[in-house]
Amino acid sequence: MLLRSIEEFFDSEVSGGVVLMIAAGAAMLVANSALFPYYDSLFSSYFSVTFAGEGLSKPLILWVNDGLMAVFFLLVGLELKYEVMEGKLKKPSDVVLPGVAAIGGMFAPALIFVLFNISSPDTIGGWAIPAATDIAFAIGILALAGPKVPSSLKAFLLTLAVLDDLGAILIIAFFYTAHLKVYYLGLSLIPLALMYVLNRMGTHRIAPFLILGAILWFFVLKSGVHATLAGVITAFFIPLKDKWGKSPLHSLEHALSPYVLFLIVPIFAFANAGVVLKGITFETLLSPLPLGIALGLLVGKQAGVMLVTWVLIKLRLATKPFGATWIHIYGVSALAGIGFTMSLFIGGLSFADPELLNEVRIGVLSGSILSAIIGFVVLRYLAPETEESLKKRESIAAKKAAKAKA
Repeated sequence: MLLRSIEEFFDSEVSGGVVLMIAAGAAMLVANSALFPYYDSLFSSYFSVTFAGEGLSKPLILWVNDGLMAVFFLLVGLELKYEVMEGKLKKPSDVVLPGVAAIGGMFAPALIFVLFNISSPDTIGGWAIPAATDIAFAIGILALAGPKVPSSLKAFLLTLAVLDDLGAILIIAFFYTAHLKVYYLGLSLIPLALMYVLNRMGTHRIAPFLILGAILWFFVLKSGVHATLAGVITAFFIPLKDKWGKSPLHSLEHALSPYVLFLIVPIFAFANAGVVLKGITFETLLSPLPLGIALGLLVGKQAGVMLVTWVLIKLRLATKPFGATWIHIYGVSALAGIGFTMSLFIGGLSFADPELLNEVRIGVLSGSILSAIIGFVVLRYLAPETEESLKKRESIAAKKAAKAKA
């Protein structure tokens, strides 16, 4: 019975968000306890991989953010490729509403952040922090909201979040790239060319792509371009179909998903969500950096997604998700303000100063938590019943009755 319950939990859409919250909570507890020196020392410790004096030597926190997160972006890239070729992004008409809403949901938070930080040259570089949506967290809260949520709304949020991730990837590529080293950028063309050849051959083995992807990651990291982009690029070369009609892309996506969801992202959260509360005052919370991030996520996301959606539907350029009311759409707009993973990641790219990073964490956590609470309350308690939700309730009740009899 216990094993079945555990399996059901990890198979549910809620599980990823719950594990993420546990990891973030653990980080905050450790950061504000006697264990903090060990926590800080662990992630500040240098780990080196060298050969003949050449290689990499970085603090453990950067191995997590540059290395493990490259695997996270590999999975994001696989999902993007699938959605474009076979999924929700295949038909341009299906992309219009969530696509333009995603743009509004990135622009408005960035604008709010800039308005609060325009006179602060030390913090203005973090404008992109509130622009992203955390898919795992948002979908988890949506699942918790229960049967009132139309299935069309989940598709809308998923498409919006996927396009949001694509926007975040482009922002990282164009705005968070260090000084380029052309030599290493040139070397990166070698694994790219080999992956292209393997793709054209319809190779069914995944291992050669992953080996070449690791080499690409090293060259991209040394070139000055952010290394996580190597994960996305590698994903785009994984064949959707091999010469036997099987799908290496689906195989890799299914193999990676549990490791990313239940290991890599929680490790990232534990390493990056350790907010030190000592010395934080009300003035700190209202300082431009955390306030700009929190309001960007809480107000900017809601305003951007909701306003763009309303305009497109009123102008009849798009149709409302089937079965959804404006209250449903507002609830999803609030959930889009859960920035957590991507926001913390971009925050780490924006600032190196520990005090500023602590303010980033405060802003991201407060904005994301408030967005999650508002979205959950609206969808769970304020949204009206629909015909679909009534059928869902009847189905759930029937299943419970069948289990009780068994």
